[in-house]
Amino acid sequence: MAKRIGPAKIKQYSLEFKLKAVQLSDQSGVLVKDVAESLCIHPFMLSKWRKQVRDGELAGDLPALQPQEAAELRRLREVEQQFKRLQMEHDILKKAIRFASERKMKSSPSSRQTGKPFRSK
Repeated sequence: MAKRIGPAKIKQYSLEFKLKAVQLSDQSGVLVKDVAESLCIHPFMLSKWRKQVRDGELAGDLPALQPQEAAELRRLREVEQQFKRLQMEHDILKKAIRFASERKMKSSPSSRQTGKPFRSK
């Protein structure tokens, strides 16, 4: 694998992009990490931009926010929560099946030991 020579390339985002990301993350019911994930940026970067807007370092005309964008982020959050719950339920069911099958194996007549040696007729 080739080594990179020189400094790492840093992606530059436009002021409009930063302000839009901050505006999306300010919506009620929307988490910063969800907005960051949907925009393919690190949550720390979005938090930094939010702080810069609060401090007045990052200012400009806010682009119009489409109601469907905020609704889509809320829906994404709901779907992720449902997915996590379903994963937990799936894991619990797998453990229950394994437990039941182990218990069935222990109680089956072929695996019980009677204490008497096996005699053939």
